[in-house]
Amino acid sequence: LGFLLQRRAAVVKMAPRIISMDEVAQHNKETDCWIVIHGKVYNITPFLKDHPGGSRIIAMHAGKDATGPFSEIHPPDLVHILDPALCLGDVDPNSIKPEHLPKAAAHEASTTSKAPEAGSALVAYVKPPIEHMLNIADLEAVARREMPKEGLDYYVSGADDEVTLRENRAAFQRLWFRPRVLVNVRNVDTSSSMLGVKVSFPLYITATALGKLAHPDGELALARAAHTQNVIQMVPTLGSYTIEEITGAARPPQTQWYQLYVNPDRAKTLEIIRRAERGGVKALCITVDAPFLGRRERDMRNKMRSQVSVVQQEAGTKVNKNKGVAAALSSFIDPSLCWADLPWFFANTKLPIILKGVQCGEDAVLAARAGCAGIILSNHGGRQLDFSRSGIEVLPEVMHFLKAAGLEGKMEVYVDGGISRGTDIFKALALGAKAVGVGRPMLYGLAAYGQAGVERALELLQDEFRIALSLNGCQSIADIRPEMVITRNLADHFVPNPPDFLHQTNYVPLGTAVARPKL
Repeated sequence: LGFLLQRRAAVVKMAPRIISMDEVAQHNKETDCWIVIHGKVYNITPFLKDHPGGSRIIAMHAGKDATGPFSEIHPPDLVHILDPALCLGDVDPNSIKPEHLPKAAAHEASTTSKAPEAGSALVAYVKPPIEHMLNIADLEAVARREMPKEGLDYYVSGADDEVTLRENRAAFQRLWFRPRVLVNVRNVDTSSSMLGVKVSFPLYITATALGKLAHPDGELALARAAHTQNVIQMVPTLGSYTIEEITGAARPPQTQWYQLYVNPDRAKTLEIIRRAERGGVKALCITVDAPFLGRRERDMRNKMRSQVSVVQQEAGTKVNKNKGVAAALSSFIDPSLCWADLPWFFANTKLPIILKGVQCGEDAVLAARAGCAGIILSNHGGRQLDFSRSGIEVLPEVMHFLKAAGLEGKMEVYVDGGISRGTDIFKALALGAKAVGVGRPMLYGLAAYGQAGVERALELLQDEFRIALSLNGCQSIADIRPEMVITRNLADHFVPNPPDFLHQTNYVPLGTAVARPKL
């Protein structure tokens, strides 16, 4: 009996504290901020300054049950990254009253303010039917109308002056064709393979963070669209859904890869890898171009405004204007990751390893010698180091280095960044790429029309690629040759290009802290 009583006492001692919502509601300001998420009470005050979305989005829910707004963007297991000491106990569910829930009007105002369309006149907006979407620029234009401004700015932002962001697209426009004629192209085959997996055409959906910012189905819709169109999806580390939910949305024989940000705690990294393996992913794509996150001023300015609006209510509180996404995510990413760490990954997974973010020939050679199955030439969508070269410009250099080192064909080479037409895919393959990755075009389709919009984007790109094959005199990708593309001006960054009116219609120039006067 004494033993049973001791066990009962231990259980009672370990039982979580039950907290009423009235007590939670007393901690309702930035300097003393409690919130409820999924039935747990958190003292989130120490985390406010590091929250990726800025402090305001949390502070506006201080003292309330924030489960609803949290779940709209984040996967349910994201709270596990918080220090366990921040969890104070369980909320008493019977104590929750309507006044303890976020005001719907306030939340709706913070999430549904639409971004203005570039160059738009003051005319009534009517969403066009999806069949009117003829290219990726059309989908982007609709997405800009449908998305909240802060979410859109997070997606479209680039580093510093956004020179590399724009160069990613401009570089493709410096490549011109040398088509062959009098070739029978009645039947053209766009199919290809990636790491031995057959796909409908040489393109994969690359990893992008927080898919729910575009649509409630987020990465799940991307997974379903990848299945219907038979392309590979790269599952992101920083998705809006859990690894299990995203991989669970796949349907056989669909293939998914997993994009990995390496954590300083190798035990946590290994746990993520194991979860991805259990989900059935077929490759591990390690991001290597982000020891720290770049300065994305378009995105940062939104958070700066949000923080200031809160700070003005708290006299004497200083605003750290350099915080935000970069500071929060950089704490998750290991800046010490180096070539000497690669053997650890090979020893801890049987998955093929792809390095995402290679930007020069020397590193391509090192990756091949290390035993990587592939590399992705990428500058992180122009979001890291401004004035870094586009992936398509790096590609000829990489192929030259691999050939000179006797490593040509030892691994697959992929390119992402700036792809918006089927002709871009053809150009990348002609210069040696196995396939291309697309991110923002898929998000535009997702924001505009959900899963159907993603499928439309993929259909458009595949159709354009089929036409590019035909008009260049190719029956399949096996017929694509390097001499079909003129690369003379590729590395000349200041060669005048024909005006890109579609891109210019959507692109919104960066602004400054001083508002421009109305004309």
